[in-house]
Parts: sequence; C-alpha cells; structure tokens
Amino acid sequence: MRTFSKSSKLDNVCYDIRGPVMDEANEMIAKGEKIFKLNIGNPAPFAFNAPDEIIQAMTDNLRNAQGYSDSKGITEARQAIYDYAHFKGIPVESLNDIYTGNGVSELITMVMQGLLNNGDEVLVPAPDYPLWTASVTLAGGTAVHYICDESSEWYPDLEDMEKKITNKTKAIVIINPNNPTGAVYPKEILEKIADMARRHELIIFSDEIYDRLLMDGVEHTSIASLCPDVFCITLNGLSKSHRIAGFRVGWMTLSGDKSRVKGYIEGLNMLSSMRLCSNVPSQYIIKYALGDYTKTDDLLLPGGRIYDQREYIYNALNSIDGLSAVKPKAAFYIFPKIDAKRFNITNDEQFVLDFLREKKILLVHGGGFHWEQPDHFRIVYLPKLEDLEYSMNEMRDFLKDYKQK
Repeated sequence: MRTFSKSSKLDNVCYDIRGPVMDEANEMIAKGEKIFKLNIGNPAPFAFNAPDEIIQAMTDNLRNAQGYSDSKGITEARQAIYDYAHFKGIPVESLNDIYTGNGVSELITMVMQGLLNNGDEVLVPAPDYPLWTASVTLAGGTAVHYICDESSEWYPDLEDMEKKITNKTKAIVIINPNNPTGAVYPKEILEKIADMARRHELIIFSDEIYDRLLMDGVEHTSIASLCPDVFCITLNGLSKSHRIAGFRVGWMTLSGDKSRVKGYIEGLNMLSSMRLCSNVPSQYIIKYALGDYTKTDDLLLPGGRIYDQREYIYNALNSIDGLSAVKPKAAFYIFPKIDAKRFNITNDEQFVLDFLREKKILLVHGGGFHWEQPDHFRIVYLPKLEDLEYSMNEMRDFLKDYKQK
C-alpha cells in the first residue's frame, strides 16, 4: 500500500508562464502602442463588476478583519464552504478539512510542496492551467501530461492516462470545468478516473474553480462525490464566478480516506500556518457568495453577455478558413485549432507573436498550456461583442496570406 509523507525537499526551479509573447506585448505597451488583450481570464478589465452584495459584505466587515485569522480561515467562511461542499456531494467530515487561500493558485502550489519529493510524478492534463505543471516542477516533481481528446469534447483520454501511471506516480490532477477548453466532464468519465485512482492508490486533485460558470443546462459533478473512499483535494474559489479575481479568495477541501496521508496533512497544516492566514477581508464574503446554490448567473443564459459572446466566438472561429473549435460548455475560454500544414506552422508561439506584431492582438499559444502540437491557441472571450467582432475580422484578414517562415 502506498504511503504519503510531507515532502522534505524543494527543487530550486524557476518557471515562467509568461514567455516571450507577453514580454514583447509589454514592450509594445511601454512604447505607447495599444494592445487588444484576449489572453487573460480576468473579468474586471472588461467591465464585469462584482455583485453589489459582495462588495457590501466586504465593506461591512473590514473592521472585523483587521487581525490574523485561524490559518485555515474564519469559522463562518469554512462553514459556508462545508455546506456548499455537501450540496455538491463532497464528503467533507469537518471544518478542520477546509483551508482558505489567497486564490486557488496559492493552494495549488501549497498542495504540491507538501506532497512531492524529487522524482515523484503527477498526472496533469494537456492542455492544462499551466500553474499546475509549474507547481509540480517547483516542488521537485515531474508533471506527466495525459491527453485530453479534442475529438471527444476535450474529455480526458483514459487509456493515455492509464498507460502513464508508474510506480512514481503520486496523484492525478483534473481541471473540471477545464481551462483552456471549457469542457465539462460527464459523470461516466469521472467514475472511471476515480476507479483508476482507487486501483493505483493515487490522490485526486480536482480544480473546480469554474463549477458555477456553466452554460446550456450542463450540470457539474464533483469527482469527490463519486469516490468517498479515495483521498481527494477539491479546489474552488470566487475569482471567476463572482468577478473578484483581485480579491484573492479560494479554498480547498479534503475528503475520502485520510488514513494513508497523515504525514501529508501534517505538511499541509505546517504550510498553511507558515503563511499565517489567507486574506481575511475576502474570507468574510464567502458566506454571502455561496448563499444561493441553485441560482444561475444571468450572464450565462441566452441573452446574457457571456453566453452571447461564447456563441459569437464559436461561430466566428468556425467560419474562418483554416480554423475550427469545439464549443465550450463552461468558463470563458475557447481553444481553437489551426491548420498547421496549411499555414506552414511549426512553432505556435511564433504564430501568436506574428499575429501580435501585425494586428496588435494578444493571444496565448497552445504550448503555453502544455499542448505539444503547434496547432492551437487560446482566446478569452470576455471582451465586449464589438471587440470580439473586431478581433475575428483581424484574424480572418491575417490568415488570408499568412505563411510561417
């Protein structure tokens, strides 16, 4: 039986998720050039304001938030998270199994630092949210990327996942709903992943930050709800769903069999205490944000801005010769495919750089999400409809004569 202990070493690895495209964009901005950004999932710059009650809740509690909290978070925040987790079917046993964080990103780094020793492996999806790979690397581990299949709605390729498990594998990461594809995994897929983790005695890390940004009547299932016998860490937060990315408010819940991970949990408690606590003013808004589990944001319904912009970008991309895209079911990203042979593309980063230089529009190349083939890029469809229309007209014009040199 596998056992897990808190990690004893950290590899001194520096990982830059920005790269030369972002560096060039910043240089262009510094020179006074106007860059149109389709690269980052931050709702605020695109006039998506936080709900009024969220701002009011933080304002009303500022005087209560002047000191440190418990390292895992204030009781009322963890109680709200506990209640939400049980609504989702996640079998969290107590408030002690809940940790608040300065966004999910901080917690991703923390869970990997607590788990991995040099040479340990973690299965991470391709494409992925790149911080997962970076955090595995920083902790001294190796991110082994399993393929998500574009021809099957971007669902994980279970055969590929299975064959990449070795005696060094410690965990499986899933991102559901997915960034950058917008895929939402069906229950049947999640049950098979849970069974895989069970058979190989692996931890499951489930990044569910977009679980309230669903469209088309799609329902989200938390994998932890399907395997109460498997140790799972489920990560979530408010940055995207409540348009408060700058407030840095996230959390994680521990569930399942903890008998083999006692040393790991000790490590998590130590790491949690070392940063004293997460942002206390933001903790006070969790209760208000999670108050209505069943409400669907009007922005995600037909006629709502996110829904309509999703419809536009999906249809526009598929109308451009040489591009195709799977319709996302959640979040606000789309991961289109470009015909690499048609445009002689051997370097997707160079393609994005060429587009930036000619059209002053910033995208992210597929390789930034650990997609190995030079044939994808990500678009954030948060900008207003007229701006998306402009960007797609520019893309159509750019591709008319483009050949990579």
